[in-house]
Amino acid sequence: MISSTSTPFDRRDRLATADWNDITAQLDAVGCAVTPQLLSPDECAGIAGLYDEVERFRSTVDMARFRFGSGQYRYFDRPYPDLVAELRAAFYPRLLPVARDWAARLGQPAPWPDSLDEWLDMCHAAGQRKSTPILLRYRDGDWNALHRDLYGDLVFPMQVVIGLDRPGLDYTGGEFLLVEQRPRAQSRGTVTMLPQGHGLVFTTRDRPVRSTRGWSASPVRHGVSTIRSGLRRTLGLVLHDAA
Repeated sequence: MISSTSTPFDRRDRLATADWNDITAQLDAVGCAVTPQLLSPDECAGIAGLYDEVERFRSTVDMARFRFGSGQYRYFDRPYPDLVAELRAAFYPRLLPVARDWAARLGQPAPWPDSLDEWLDMCHAAGQRKSTPILLRYRDGDWNALHRDLYGDLVFPMQVVIGLDRPGLDYTGGEFLLVEQRPRAQSRGTVTMLPQGHGLVFTTRDRPVRSTRGWSASPVRHGVSTIRSGLRRTLGLVLHDAA
């Protein structure tokens, strides 16, 4: 059972009191932004401890088997743990204005409705019915290849990963990697060490970048550098469901 030192209102309030102007500016500048602390150490331990409760998950992926890197992750099955469901629902309306703004800059459709439930209904109607909240586990020597979490035609342009362990204490290495292919330029990499309990909002597929010809869609991929020692676990919140 997940222990909790805060109420659902407190967790949503943490999002409400974040500097969303700064988060939006960082997303516009580099494609990712760290949030204030969202989970207490006890809450992090509670979520991380669910990994061995196999019945909570719809599938387990061995990354080496599929040449995704090295490590393992599990997709939560429904119903989600309360913390997972609350955080996913709280992020959607905060990121929705950014998603719509990015679409407008690129001259692309903005299919995302006002509520997460409506958006997920659209995903399900399009055949994207599989759950996507994910618990990832990396040990010494593990890593995650650069990739995108698309899962189907309907995609929300940002997602969130939350650190559950302490960098430098519980593990070393394991930096979050974001690599952006800039229009008519060399790729640019951004490295983030994710503090325990904090979230990282980052680009799912591409984002608008200004060029001499106006706005261009800059493709983005993400991954995790090699774990040098210890155990690194994270909670991933993708804001669309999978086919």
